[in-house]
Amino acid sequence: MRLPITIGAILVASFSFNVPVMSLTPTQGVKTEINNSNLTRLRINRQLWNRQKINNYRYKLSNDCFCIPDFRGPIIIEVRNGITKSITNAQTGKPVNSELLQQYSTIPKLFNLIRNTINSGESQLTVVYNPKLGYPTQINIGNLAADAGVFTTISNFEVLH
Repeated sequence: MRLPITIGAILVASFSFNVPVMSLTPTQGVKTEINNSNLTRLRINRQLWNRQKINNYRYKLSNDCFCIPDFRGPIIIEVRNGITKSITNAQTGKPVNSELLQQYSTIPKLFNLIRNTINSGESQLTVVYNPKLGYPTQINIGNLAADAGVFTTISNFEVLH
């Protein structure tokens, strides 16, 4: 008679050890870790960029998305004294509507785009940074396969004198 009681007590005790201790669901915990990792990487690379004190530069930007051609690019963005000087189509050389690309028009604005995406916590985010200068070379926001993402590539970066 004591054997079934002992087995029952052991089973109840073993189940109590399997109760989760975290207050977050597993997916919330993972999302928080990813956001913290992205914030840390953002801070490190933004500081690296700021230390360079680069105010005059040019880069090519392309957006892979289900959006209008002027937004997709490729476009050339030129910045002088930290202010966007021109945004032109890389193939035709014609000006592109700067309103469309406001968030993409300087490296600091790209950092702000990344920060805002992290803070919103709503989108998937993957960022690749230039290891030497710290600026982002790739920003993937959302899910392109679900027609709800923008994958941005920054290339041909050059410092202007």
